[in-house]
Amino acid sequence: MRVLITGGAGFIGSHLVDHHLERGDEVVVVDDFSTGSRHNLRDRGGRQVVLVEGRVEDPRVLDDAFLRIDLVYHLAAAVGVFEILRRPLDALRTNLDATEAIFERATREGVRTIFTSTSEVYGKNGEASLSEKSDSIYGPTTASRWLYAVSKATDEFLALAHHREHGFPVTIARLFNTTGPRQSGAYGMVVPRFVHQAMNGEPLTVFGSGQQTRCFTHVADVVDCLTGLATCDASIGEVVNIGRPAEISINDLAEMVVSITGSSSEIVHVPYDLAYEPGFEDMRRRVPDVTRLDELLGRVPETPLEVTIREIIDWIAADQDGRRSIAALAAAGEG
Repeated sequence: MRVLITGGAGFIGSHLVDHHLERGDEVVVVDDFSTGSRHNLRDRGGRQVVLVEGRVEDPRVLDDAFLRIDLVYHLAAAVGVFEILRRPLDALRTNLDATEAIFERATREGVRTIFTSTSEVYGKNGEASLSEKSDSIYGPTTASRWLYAVSKATDEFLALAHHREHGFPVTIARLFNTTGPRQSGAYGMVVPRFVHQAMNGEPLTVFGSGQQTRCFTHVADVVDCLTGLATCDASIGEVVNIGRPAEISINDLAEMVVSITGSSSEIVHVPYDLAYEPGFEDMRRRVPDVTRLDELLGRVPETPLEVTIREIIDWIAADQDGRRSIAALAAAGEG
């Protein structure tokens, strides 16, 4: 196949790139490198990625990208709470304009599409288990915190409208806290941030009380599910949760990271008003119901969080060693 991955230089996108290259597929990546990394697309064992650099909503970029494409994964989106609060207009343009451009082109050409949405669309819904039919509950529009959730929910409406009116072969995958190697803590992602802090002997900063709970999913499990849905015709026109329904509080997560790293770091709490903005709201819990995923694929994410954390530790250590080696070569005039 010839596969198009928007946001393919990002965390999840680059793992999807690896999967399809290993299958022998041709891969086209669209990325503007606002949050993605060129480093994520290096060292592919001689296997080449066609890179189209630019913003997804640019018609010229899409003209170059949509050449003999058999499958699209649309991952390009605003990343992280910090960036969304800092640049809300850019986040809206990225999440709405780019997504509409992809859906219009893929609908016109009849290309099978996987759209990655987010568990954020459930908003403040604190049900014990969130199914694809659960309500979305948001705060006021004056709170920028809900901008990401509402924009991704709008993207879902767009996808379903294109499916119902034009037969667009799309599946919406709602991801629950994906984590693993290559994820940056720079945009507020809690697991790599904690690991970085612990490995550097810095305090682990827990936002809020730390009693809020989340379910973390290994990126390899997410890629397995996304690629499985891409070949599952029964998932066309559906919304499907992807997550590992194993709940952990952020306090317990911090303690787990300290224990696994063997760090002497202390755990400190930072009020939401200081971490983000005055009046910031967070969800008490967010647990996926993956019944539909299991019905469609016969499997659900299972990688234990402890395994994921150890892999993140190994990746950070290797990445730091690699960067030191490059710096040393450059200093010696060999880079």
